[in-house]
Amino acid sequence: MNAAPQHLDQPVSDFIRKDFAQLQESMTARQALDAVREEGIGEKIVYFYVVDEEKRLVGVLPTRRLLTAALDHRIGDLMIKRIIAIPQTATLLEACEFFVLHKFFAFPVVDAGRRILGLIDVGVFTEEVFDIAEREQHEDVFETIGFHVAQVRGAGPFKAFRYRFPWLLATIGSGTACALLASVFALTLAQSLVIAFFLTLVLGLGESVSIQSMAVTIQALHATRPTLRWYAETLRREVATALLLGAACGLLVATIVWFWIGVGWPAVVIGASIWTSLVMACVLGLSIPSLLHALRLDPKIAAGPLTLAFADLLTLLFYLSIASWLLRPA
Repeated sequence: MNAAPQHLDQPVSDFIRKDFAQLQESMTARQALDAVREEGIGEKIVYFYVVDEEKRLVGVLPTRRLLTAALDHRIGDLMIKRIIAIPQTATLLEACEFFVLHKFFAFPVVDAGRRILGLIDVGVFTEEVFDIAEREQHEDVFETIGFHVAQVRGAGPFKAFRYRFPWLLATIGSGTACALLASVFALTLAQSLVIAFFLTLVLGLGESVSIQSMAVTIQALHATRPTLRWYAETLRREVATALLLGAACGLLVATIVWFWIGVGWPAVVIGASIWTSLVMACVLGLSIPSLLHALRLDPKIAAGPLTLAFADLLTLLFYLSIASWLLRPA
């Protein structure tokens, strides 16, 4: 789990608003409304806070209750006496926990003598939630490519190099293997240049689908304890999805090839290769994170480079093998 941002440990008093309305316990509703008109209220008034003669917090009065009360009713009789207040010694993180636990729109922040220093409203909480979600999303992006962003934030060149380079070796290794594999099928590529033209497209589709499946699997592993039964059920869904994706993408690209060059076999080769490689990519995107999790390794860190490496190799192997088989001279 990601560590809490450092500013969440700051005192909640650094984030309070001062534009809050206080009412005297002894006032009537008419006197309270007159006081509000004379003194004004803040921008976001949800509750009125009731104090005694010594300015100590004794109750809270929702705005609706004040506006609908009979004018001669005493504020002390209208107020809610059960108060949930945040002490000034609390941190911003502890204040956010109040919003989660109690579901109020605002809380008063009080000193040791129960005197109100200010209030903190739900806007602060929602901003923190969105900020944390955005940070976690950014962290997930970096983890997908092979390292924690916290490892390289503010690091010197050599330290950053030490964390980032090892995972690039997977890309270098798979790229070299793909080049060697392509050299084995050099004659096939020479016989049909259109196969070479669409090589990048086929590899890109395989990588995209494998990363999609990997991301879904990693999210599932956060909340699920993987078992063989879970893997089998998930694999069935992924393969069914992959068959539909492969059929749609393969048919579309094959149609483009057909209209472009007017020859059927290259279109069949490319369409069939896309269909096969996308099914394989989905299986890899599910299987590699699941295997890493079973081996007690961090699937978020290692899965991205490994999945892409294997997806490239197998996609190229299927693509060139199908082309060599279907386009060989009679």
